[in-house]
Amino acid sequence: MLEVKDLSVGIKADRIKNILYNVSLTVEPGEVHAIMGPNGSGKTSLLYSIMGHPRYVILKGQVLLDGEDITGLPPEERSLKGLMLSFQHPVEVEGVRLSTLLIAAWNKRRGEADLLKIGDARMLRDMRQLASRVGLKPEFLRRDVNVGFSGGERKRSELFQALFLRPKYMLLDEPDTGLDIDGVKLIAENISRIAEDGVGVLLVTHYARILNYVRPDKVSVIVNGRIVDTGGPELAERIDREGYKSYGVIEVD
Repeated sequence: MLEVKDLSVGIKADRIKNILYNVSLTVEPGEVHAIMGPNGSGKTSLLYSIMGHPRYVILKGQVLLDGEDITGLPPEERSLKGLMLSFQHPVEVEGVRLSTLLIAAWNKRRGEADLLKIGDARMLRDMRQLASRVGLKPEFLRRDVNVGFSGGERKRSELFQALFLRPKYMLLDEPDTGLDIDGVKLIAENISRIAEDGVGVLLVTHYARILNYVRPDKVSVIVNGRIVDTGGPELAERIDREGYKSYGVIEVD
């Protein structure tokens, strides 16, 4: 289980500015836990804090991964233990092929000395099959990571990476950003598959659109850095109808 216990977080600037307050939540294996909230509420900051982004300072509280306290670990150590973060706006990595990135990550997790070793010929076949599942052509495996990818292709690429690497827990930051309705349905279908395979999913979203296609087990609402409501799928449905006005939020387009 992924546990966030009474977590308060600050961000490094001229001084430490508090941005998250006493946040507690859990994600069970195979569970989809949706985090909803208006713009600027702290959703992305929460994911970055769980992943160990160095800009974020833990003021109090803990992050536990299957009972182990990982609060003080750097992001790469958290990744090796089974966490994976999908960015809202994935960055380009020039000079590194997508297939090379995945082979290296796969070998690193298994303690191989040669990170570029292809120990099983089926690995490349599996990559091509999984890429096709999320709507990416095999040629994307030979391209530099996200270089020249559209917004939707970047989202598909990150989900493809998750399907291949099989983390224990997946942190998804607005995975429907930049997608048309067919893309949203495809991404949602694969998120559901990931959860069915036993991966815990913490899914951040602003709108309930994607939750119409991937049904969450839990929904938490964060406003001004605090969890203000929790519930099941019906909570997401209510927010889709009414917005965040019941939490004192006035949203401006």
